[in-house]
Amino acid sequence: MDWPIKRVDLGEVGYHQALADMNTWVEERQQGLAEDRLFLLSHPPIVTYGPRTKPEDLPADLPAVQVDRGGYATYHGPGQLVGYLVVDVKARGPVDIVRWLENGLVDALGWLGFPAVRRETPKGASSLAGVWTPDHRKVASIGMRIRRGVTSHGFALNVDPDMTAFHRFTACGLADVTMVSLAELAAEQRRGTPSDAEVRDAVFAALTAGS
Repeated sequence: MDWPIKRVDLGEVGYHQALADMNTWVEERQQGLAEDRLFLLSHPPIVTYGPRTKPEDLPADLPAVQVDRGGYATYHGPGQLVGYLVVDVKARGPVDIVRWLENGLVDALGWLGFPAVRRETPKGASSLAGVWTPDHRKVASIGMRIRRGVTSHGFALNVDPDMTAFHRFTACGLADVTMVSLAELAAEQRRGTPSDAEVRDAVFAALTAGS
């Protein structure tokens, strides 16, 4: 799918500020005042969670905030690339935006030298949306919302965050999930971790190349 999207690079943005900004971005797109955009940024340490998350799945020692997206609890923090996708899906016709995003991230990681896959969710099971290593460790989480035909929220890709944070709550509603970062995968390959700029470039290139 050839999908022209404008890239907007930001630095570290507080989560509550990002939510306020996202509402503005969505309204701008709904009113035709802005084009489709992908915002790339990071957050200070925080856990966000969708409305179906069980209270016992949340951490006792990290800030947590409920948000209006799909998915369960996930961690955001320095060293993680967050992408907020604000696009008008009505203009594209029927499209599975989550699958499109998964496939784009899989391609981006492949270009960076990290084999990755998307997984189908068995009927009745907790969602496996996201991007995984071939041995089923999760490297990127995805949670989206569509309002009046425009998407919001997006993905969180673990580049080199504090991975111990994921040990303090149930990530993605999956009690047995193993989260992993590109830094850990690079160490297994005895190579360096790609830079934030390299990861951003690969992700944007994959998503705008029809992935």
